[in-house]
Amino acid sequence: MNPRILVATTGRILRQLRHDRRTVALLVVVPTVLLAVVYYMYVDQPTPPGQPAPFDRIALVLLGFFPFIIMFLVTSIAMLRERTSGTLERLLTTPLGKLDLLFGYGIAFGLAAIVQAAVATAVAYWLFDLDTAGSSGLVILIAAVNAVLAVALGLFCSAFARTEFQAVQFMPVVVAPQLLLCGLFVPRDEMAGWLQVVSDVLPLSYSVEALQEVGSTAEPTATMWRNLAIVGGATVLTLVLAAATLRRRSG
Repeated sequence: MNPRILVATTGRILRQLRHDRRTVALLVVVPTVLLAVVYYMYVDQPTPPGQPAPFDRIALVLLGFFPFIIMFLVTSIAMLRERTSGTLERLLTTPLGKLDLLFGYGIAFGLAAIVQAAVATAVAYWLFDLDTAGSSGLVILIAAVNAVLAVALGLFCSAFARTEFQAVQFMPVVVAPQLLLCGLFVPRDEMAGWLQVVSDVLPLSYSVEALQEVGSTAEPTATMWRNLAIVGGATVLTLVLAAATLRRRSG
């Protein structure tokens, strides 16, 4: 990768994102609205002795999941548009390489995810009284890493779609299993054996475990850093696979 080209590519994507007001609203406003819905769902629920409040447990995980689902959707459609409009074909006739383009997307949307996570986290802590033992900064960090993972998965899946509708169809395949098996609804060690095996290979399971470590422990733990490293490694691997499968145009 060329550092200058990577910086220029990241800047171009950020400028495009800044001028797309609907996408900015999707990134910033929608997670806050959904958090409000979750808060009022659980605000009157009793808290079991010795357990975190239901909202604290659910909202902490959702702060990491919202960037994942939104970035996957936005990225897969954005890359598909670049390919179908011929923009990607023109870009790849320049010195821009595939890895420069894909890592540029990862960095640009990662920065956007930091803003998104910071806004949602601030609302959760200050407006809805989210209570965690660990720092809110670690929640933002994990959410941002989740978002970059989603960007990588969106870029990879967009290579196999010819239309925006097909790109959206990957969400039930890629996003839904990770939400169901990440440990949010049922602890992973209480699942059927084969479901545990599937859960163990899904990167979102490790980010949820990292968030749960933040929720229960005041200081960063080795388990949290290990899980974050696993998610980061999965992100880099997916970006490399996305580069290998990237096509200049849709057929």
